[in-house]
Order: sequence, then C-alpha cells, then structure tokens
Amino acid sequence: VQLQASGGGLVQAGGSLRLSCAASGRTFSSYAMGWFRQAPGKEHEFVAATRWSGGRTYLADSVKGRFTIAGDNAKNTVYLQMSSLKPEDTALYYCAATAYYRGSYVYTASFEYWGQGTLVTVSS
Repeated sequence: VQLQASGGGLVQAGGSLRLSCAASGRTFSSYAMGWFRQAPGKEHEFVAATRWSGGRTYLADSVKGRFTIAGDNAKNTVYLQMSSLKPEDTALYYCAATAYYRGSYVYTASFEYWGQGTLVTVSS
C-alpha cells in the first residue's frame, strides 16, 4: 500500500492550503484516513481523521474552525483544507490510513500505512 501526499508549500499567515492524499494498492480498502503533523523538534501531532463508515470526522482542538477533512472512500483519497493558517501550523504533514476499525484515530498507532509527508510552511 502506498500513500501519496501533495499540496504543501509556503503560505503567508492567514492564507489557505489544501492537502491531498491518495492511497493505492491492489486490494487495499481503507476504513479510515487521517493527517498528522510534526514540527521541528516536536512529536507527531494528530490533526484530523475521517472514518468512512458513518462519515465521522475528527479534528484536533488546535485546528477546529480552521481545518476541515473530507474524502472519497471509493478512491481512497482524503483532503485537508487548511484556512486561517498560523505560523505554528508549520510542520511536515503526513497522511495515514488504516484498514481496520479503531477505538480512536488520534494516535499514530491507529494507522498502519503512512505517506512520505508534505511540508507546510506558514510565514508571519
């Protein structure tokens, strides 16, 4: 299974970016997909996740009201729309996918497949 993330870049504070992530694999069918980020010198941080069954979405408190997550289950594709970006949003953003139901999707251990990361830099 391969996850390909794209859409990162340099943006001024207050701006917007849209990240995309497509999962591919001959027989892969994801149950949920999500986004994490890692700023320099910090641990991975949960950002957002979506569970296809029931259409549930989850957002970290730090991004609620600014980020939204959406996707296409049939295409194993997830998007992260980021608005009102702040310098503290600067990080390497990773997409992740799992083929299983999990009790929670805010932990890195909940996902067994990871993309390579796409860099988001927000200037002040």
